[in-house]
Amino acid sequence: MANSRINTIHYPTIPPQSKQVQQKKAVQQSFQSILENQTAELKVSKHAQKRLNERNIHITPSQWNEIHEKMLDAKQKGVTDSVIVMKEAVLVASTKNHTIITALDQNNEADQLITNINGTIIMPD
Repeated sequence: MANSRINTIHYPTIPPQSKQVQQKKAVQQSFQSILENQTAELKVSKHAQKRLNERNIHITPSQWNEIHEKMLDAKQKGVTDSVIVMKEAVLVASTKNHTIITALDQNNEADQLITNINGTIIMPD
């Protein structure tokens, strides 16, 4: 009876991941998220395009680029749905999907209520 360990099963212990491995995963995730953000294309929904045309709202390519950059910044800060306030227009956008949802004319839409927004982007002139 002195030798009661004959049939004992030993399971190997799994060492915890080193901090270096954990840091590599964090760096890869950060790089992946940055890559996705940079390659994400700004989309304009059919509804938004229709509103832009109907309301005679013209946005220059440089303004679209600036909107794109601001949406990336907002997305990194956790904003999912935003209002983009411009001099002549207001855009409602999904920063999560990188899509312009609709457009309002600043001059004629003063009485509108916009809901379900968790961020506002104010564009310079």
